[in-house]
Amino acid sequence: MHPTSTPRAVIIGGSLGGLFTALCLRAIGWHVDVFERSPQALDSRGGGLVLQPDVADALGFAGVPLPEDFGVPSGGRIFVTRDGDVRRVYMPQTQIAWNGLYGHMRQALGPRAVHAGETFLALRQHGARVTACFASGRTETADLLVAADGPLSTVRAQLLPGAAPAYAGYAAWRGVLPESALPDATRQLLHNNFAFEEGHGHQLLTYLIPGENGETAPGQRRQNWVWYRPLPSGPARDAALRDRVGHQHLHSLPPGVMRDGEIDGLRHAAVRDLAPDLAALVTGTPDPFLQLIHDYEAPRMVFGRVVLTGDAAFVARPHTGAGAGKAAGNAVALGRALHANRGGIDTALSQWERTQLPAGAQLVRWGMALGTRIMGRHDAA
Repeated sequence: MHPTSTPRAVIIGGSLGGLFTALCLRAIGWHVDVFERSPQALDSRGGGLVLQPDVADALGFAGVPLPEDFGVPSGGRIFVTRDGDVRRVYMPQTQIAWNGLYGHMRQALGPRAVHAGETFLALRQHGARVTACFASGRTETADLLVAADGPLSTVRAQLLPGAAPAYAGYAAWRGVLPESALPDATRQLLHNNFAFEEGHGHQLLTYLIPGENGETAPGQRRQNWVWYRPLPSGPARDAALRDRVGHQHLHSLPPGVMRDGEIDGLRHAAVRDLAPDLAALVTGTPDPFLQLIHDYEAPRMVFGRVVLTGDAAFVARPHTGAGAGKAAGNAVALGRALHANRGGIDTALSQWERTQLPAGAQLVRWGMALGTRIMGRHDAA
């Protein structure tokens, strides 16, 4: 039982967006419960992230800032041509590991707030209360339900039937490998740099992130790479998303399940299209993974006592570098609005939506413009 004077939020989705929201709402005195359909922790997912100001702002607001040595700094960006020519730009930043950020927030939130293996089915609103129903038979009633369940949000599907992200016509092949596994020439090229190579209709970027257990000492870190390439709808896309046991995925492949033929094709393309020192990243990665690129803008973020946040509301292309930052920004803005507003929860949600809705739409459109510049136009049909 929860005291009636303590407002309660039920959060659907236990990835970064859900954890940001839970921490920010807890910081203003709310009781929070996070429901995640996966029965296991998500600490093996994802690759690297650039540490963005919105992430630091949200964690500071929640009282769980990152340690000083949490990430790997880079001093500049380099732009490499297929022939190996290099252009350098001074642009310092810090890169972090997805699993490190996730684990840091899970630890701060504590085990009792996250309920794993709970699949959301439906919601019912009744006055100022909302009830979430789960496949297990469990029901939970709260003052607010937050949909933080990603680009394929099941909450959004109930609120906006038929709304779904649109495929952009290309994909991101990704990989992570130990820094110690890099050839000497590749290690020297990438030392203290965030690197890019752009060609006709493709772009590769790569940077160092902490090791699997958060190590930041040289030689113990990992090299994260992302390679954007066209992937037409139809047989080629279906083949790329079919895993080793024949299961057909719809939007992404996790590490370790890509078929050998697809990996061989990826490596052949790397040798053909990339500078040798960057091709070595792709050819040296034993278990690459894959993510289709999509766009989506929600027309609304507030539906009574239900709100859409993060990728459930706006799916922006990764070129913006704002995935985690967008979710963190939504979360801290929600916490601040609910904490500061004296007109009640509904007024606070309305004010929150007025700032977050145009910002999300602008981010999606910026991502589309970047994708067009980098990749050219690709037919998603």
